[in-house]
Amino acid sequence: MKKKVSDFINYNQYFIKFIYALIVLNILALILESYDELRTKFSLAFYFFELFSVIVFTLEYFIRIWISDKTKEDKRERLNFAFSTSGIIDLLAILPFYLPFIFPFDLRVIRILRLFRLLRIFKLGRYSSSLKTIQYIFKETKAELTITIFVTFVLMILSSTLMFYIEHDDQPEQFSNIGDAFWWSIATLTTVGYGDVYPVTGLGKLLSGVIALIGIGFVALPTGIISSAFISRIQTKKKSKECNCPHCGKSIDI
Repeated sequence: MKKKVSDFINYNQYFIKFIYALIVLNILALILESYDELRTKFSLAFYFFELFSVIVFTLEYFIRIWISDKTKEDKRERLNFAFSTSGIIDLLAILPFYLPFIFPFDLRVIRILRLFRLLRIFKLGRYSSSLKTIQYIFKETKAELTITIFVTFVLMILSSTLMFYIEHDDQPEQFSNIGDAFWWSIATLTTVGYGDVYPVTGLGKLLSGVIALIGIGFVALPTGIISSAFISRIQTKKKSKECNCPHCGKSIDI
């Protein structure tokens, strides 16, 4: 029985598509609920849809815990699933619905709990091959991305500290501390340039120009790393789908 349930919940295409569609509809409902006129007019429909979704996700969560121990001898596999990334995401997808019934939260906290419904989108990672590919890419490029982010952070700290000492005397309100200068550093390094904080001294403008030019390269680094890994992954998956014709020996796609 457990094996049949496991095969159904993990490999049945109709069930997978049903859960996939339910997750997408939940995100759509969350967006539509932000419109006052729709929330007022269809409040009952939104509530019953949320109730139906929570029941389905709750059953799925407990069934996955039940089928996670493949061997009768080792019950720790259930705990391993419960504390795994997938298990925590599944729990957070349903927990906000039940918490107000257990603890007397005020309305502000309930609104914040509703935001956790957005975490249901991460459940798609279990069913979507595209999201699985993205997860694989981030896992493979973790070391390179970590180095790039660390160097960028150091550059932000350095540039914001320099800018604070350069501009503080001329703009004590805009650059009152290094934290304010750090916001300028983020906007400059990412080449966004909001224009709310900017240098007015000659030395400050020179530093700002240098940081902006450096930022063009550093912002492009993570993009290049991820793009390269993505292309490599796609090419590998394409090659794995190729085989040779038994008659002519030429490679064919399957």
